[in-house]
Amino acid sequence: MTMLPDPTPSRDVTRNRLRDSALHFAARGWHVFPVTPGAKKPPVIDRWEDRASTDPDQIHHWWHHAPCNVGIATGPSGLVVIDLDTPKPGQPIHQRWAALGISSGAGVLRALASTQGTTLTPTYTVSTPSGGWHLYYTTPPRVRLRNTQAVLGWKIDTRAYGGYVVAPGSPLPPRAYELVDGRDPVELPTWLHQALTPNPPPALSAPAQPVTINLSGYVGAAVRGECHRVRSAPSGQHNAVLCRAAYALGQLVGAGLLDEEIARAELTAAAAVLISADCDCTPREITRVITAGLTAGARNPRRTTIRTSHQGAA
Repeated sequence: MTMLPDPTPSRDVTRNRLRDSALHFAARGWHVFPVTPGAKKPPVIDRWEDRASTDPDQIHHWWHHAPCNVGIATGPSGLVVIDLDTPKPGQPIHQRWAALGISSGAGVLRALASTQGTTLTPTYTVSTPSGGWHLYYTTPPRVRLRNTQAVLGWKIDTRAYGGYVVAPGSPLPPRAYELVDGRDPVELPTWLHQALTPNPPPALSAPAQPVTINLSGYVGAAVRGECHRVRSAPSGQHNAVLCRAAYALGQLVGAGLLDEEIARAELTAAAAVLISADCDCTPREITRVITAGLTAGARNPRRTTIRTSHQGAA
């Protein structure tokens, strides 16, 4: 009777293959480190981002004994990886996207690209064991992005500084991370860079006032406070919080203390995070709520005592 070879690779063969894979990524300038064998759990070494390395000797040492999976520290490697996930079994598809026939993070990202009048440029791509995708991009010069969760949309996370991905070729039973497109990663598109860059604190230009009046501190604090409440609005209360903020700033508009276009622009910028959150907020709905709130607030102007710079002067 002829004995067939065991199709399961030995531990040594697997270890050597993963070590060679780690060396390959290191040669590309990507900082690697060992991850728990057969898993994507936190790495087996502490301070993994600081200790991730491109040094061949270090890599040989790490993979000398165990067939560890390969982790790539995205930040030090100059990478931003977009993680496009799929719903878990039994998990419902978000209503907003189900109505458009979209059932995965990949579909959401394509839809977002379409709203920007563009398509997704092919780049280094890896399929994940869950049926999702990792899209690798290089970080634009002098940019330091951090991880995000659902900032771009439903089932879309990103890995940059503070994050890592499991490299292609690493097994995670019953499947593995598999290379789909091996071309060099392209630079992160501008529209994605902008969407992933945290908004700086708003720099308000105070509306024109008589030279004897200084309201910039009062008005600026009011606008910053309302915009902070909008950005921090809990799930399920987005419209209510945005409406109250627009009404409050509308009162300042009605009192002649704040230009309506400034109020509208600041509220719209603050509400951008609501559009990408896991809810039904849309640009059209946000515009409607802001307009209604500003209009209602302007009908009930804020009563404020204004002090001139000469009051109380000796």
